[in-house]
Amino acid sequence: MDYYISPRFLDKLAVHITKNYLNLDGVRVPLILGVHGRKGEGKTFQCDLVYEQMGIEVVHISGGELESPDAGDPARLIRLRYREAAELVRVRGVMAVLMINDLDAGAGRFDAMTQYTVNTQLVNNTLMNIADNPTNVQLPGSYDDKPIQRVPIIVTGNDFATLYEPLVRDGRMEKFYWQPDRRDRIGIVGGIFAPDNLGAAAIEQLVDTFPQQAVDFYGALRARIYDEQVRDFIHSVGIQKVSSRVVNAAEPLHFPQPQFSLEHLLEVGQQMVNEQRHLQEMRLADQYNRALRERSPAKTAAAMPTDNFYRAYEATAAPVPAPGDAPTTMSVPPSAPTPAGPTAALSTETVRHVQSLLQQGYRISTEHVDQRRFRTNSWQSCATINTQNPDEAIAALEQCLVSFPDEYVRLIGVDPKNRQRVLEEIIQRPGEPAGAV
Repeated sequence: MDYYISPRFLDKLAVHITKNYLNLDGVRVPLILGVHGRKGEGKTFQCDLVYEQMGIEVVHISGGELESPDAGDPARLIRLRYREAAELVRVRGVMAVLMINDLDAGAGRFDAMTQYTVNTQLVNNTLMNIADNPTNVQLPGSYDDKPIQRVPIIVTGNDFATLYEPLVRDGRMEKFYWQPDRRDRIGIVGGIFAPDNLGAAAIEQLVDTFPQQAVDFYGALRARIYDEQVRDFIHSVGIQKVSSRVVNAAEPLHFPQPQFSLEHLLEVGQQMVNEQRHLQEMRLADQYNRALRERSPAKTAAAMPTDNFYRAYEATAAPVPAPGDAPTTMSVPPSAPTPAGPTAALSTETVRHVQSLLQQGYRISTEHVDQRRFRTNSWQSCATINTQNPDEAIAALEQCLVSFPDEYVRLIGVDPKNRQRVLEEIIQRPGEPAGAV
């Protein structure tokens, strides 16, 4: 089957890989290429197609291998696989790459519930070290002063904003945001349905009917068409005999290719879209958790992690209270009085930012850091603010300023739908009066 390779994708990977094998005088080439974008758009599959077309050897690492009960194992694994790729170049005389899939899932820090371990630190540090010294990659406990072959590293992920910032700086990682346009989507979907002779017009109509769906939606749609044949097979052999008929078959079972029609594809595709909508709208877990919080607010508050073992970013998993809903335990109750004790006034601009963020449906939080950790960008969260009331949010922000008078404090705006930050602004600096920033 001839699959479609996006010219933009092919050009980006081919240039990056080739450039890393060339000796360009006076040019510092980033070792790592980060391919990121929304889920299901075929980032890994497009990479595999490029590798196959270029005849490149690939050494793989999964994001799930970047954590281990034994500290140091993931970092050692990265060094070992990198040296394996370098050895492939020497032995086979062809280009090789080290590919890490879903790097953000293995080494990213998404919210306050994401555990931050020694392995997370070592993985980030190891990748930075390899990017800075690609021909001198040593295994723990041994040292070989002979330079090895430089090997480009390709990493994929959905949200690289969750990665350690020094790792993703331009000198170490070149970023490529992959979002297929209509031409790419038509080409990719055409490759998926190539054996079915749908025709170019039908492919275009199929893509235009579901323009918001990711590429993997169409692969799942094609697989769904075979459900009818499998169902007929189950009915023909009997439900009690399916197991023995499939597992102990003397020869592999073959099913005739179903008749693909545009009308049937659109009908099944709409069923899949409806299932997606039900998944988004149900959110029963939110209702269950809200009921638990209402019955036992003290236990819920005690269960929230407050130590520095967790990432200092605002947790975005908690739902924004809808009108009429009871507030969560981390929210400032609507009737709660202003917190006792001293307060610090926010600047007019900060108040305007808070009001604007809440009007757009975003959530806000604050982070603080002392002067020493400010240089390493090691921020920690203040109390979570789950309220859409500007007055309550401003009161909570002012209380945070009072709680950390000699530290930097910054305001965070979070898009709860996309789980991304939309604003980061320092609102207090040590030695400056509150509200002066």
